[in-house]
Amino acid sequence: MSVTDDSRNRSRHRDAWEGFWRAAPTGPGAVFWDAEPARTAAPHLELLTPHLTEPALPLVDLGCGNGTQTRYLAGRLPGPVVGVDVSAAALELARAQDPEGAARYRRLDAADTGAAADLHAELGDSNVYMRGVLHQTPPHDRDALAESVATLLGRRGRAFVVEPGEAAGKALGALMRDPAGPPAKLRPVSEHGIVPGAVADADVPEHFRAAGLDVLASGGAPLATTEVRADGTPIELPSLWLVVGRAGRA
Repeated sequence: MSVTDDSRNRSRHRDAWEGFWRAAPTGPGAVFWDAEPARTAAPHLELLTPHLTEPALPLVDLGCGNGTQTRYLAGRLPGPVVGVDVSAAALELARAQDPEGAARYRRLDAADTGAAADLHAELGDSNVYMRGVLHQTPPHDRDALAESVATLLGRRGRAFVVEPGEAAGKALGALMRDPAGPPAKLRPVSEHGIVPGAVADADVPEHFRAAGLDVLASGGAPLATTEVRADGTPIELPSLWLVVGRAGRA
């Protein structure tokens, strides 16, 4: 792929997210993946905490969207929390819903390794929380995303990464093909040209290993959404999670 094609693809990716967040409702749980923290960041933090060598480091919520999880994390960690996202519209929502400034918010394209290096120069080594970002990143940018995570961590940080598993793609496909139509909260995703990419379960840790990180823990767990099936049961997607960092190099 040429540099020009790469730039165009990144631009389309940013524009798709900008359009999505500009049109997104502002109420709690109005976005498909914006589940309450009790079902998302809270259990994720329990999995990450035993591996944090320095909990007081800054924490970067990478792909923070409207900041629901960011605000939760800011109230439960001793260090500063910074939400970053590629979409300015998402950050506007995040700031509007955080009037007391529990967290800070910055625009960042996580596939831009230079921008990640600049943020690391400002914050120093940081911990990272990243939920569902890898599969939303164009395939040719996924290694760069992992490199950015490695840069933000430095030698001391730890990252919690959770991604929909391969089985989640089949589950989403079934929802989209439902004779009654896709769930209402899924429709805006496709309408704005956001197409989740398939990432093989085995490839997720390899992206981070290629960036020089060690997988310190891993497992599977349901990934909560805000949508329900016709019978009222919550829609949860199979996911895999990792804690990554530089083992023994804190």
